[in-house]
Amino acid sequence: MKKEVDELEDELRPEYDFSKMAGGVRGKYVERYRAGTNLVLLDPDIAKAFPTDASVNEALRLLLQIAQRQQPNNPVGAD
Repeated sequence: MKKEVDELEDELRPEYDFSKMAGGVRGKYVERYRAGTNLVLLDPDIAKAFPTDASVNEALRLLLQIAQRQQPNNPVGAD
């Protein structure tokens, strides 16, 4: 005989008690996602060096400029 499965039976383990979690916001980044913004998770050591999105963007723009100067005949991003 097969066991009857109760549709309301909770299959989550007891250690996953979401009622104790605080600060979670559903759809926190949905507007950025819809706008086409890329979200990137930085490693902790990199996040310390570049604490804001502006500092990350500035560093990447400088890196692009350096790369373009190193190879003037082949601009970065050109195929």
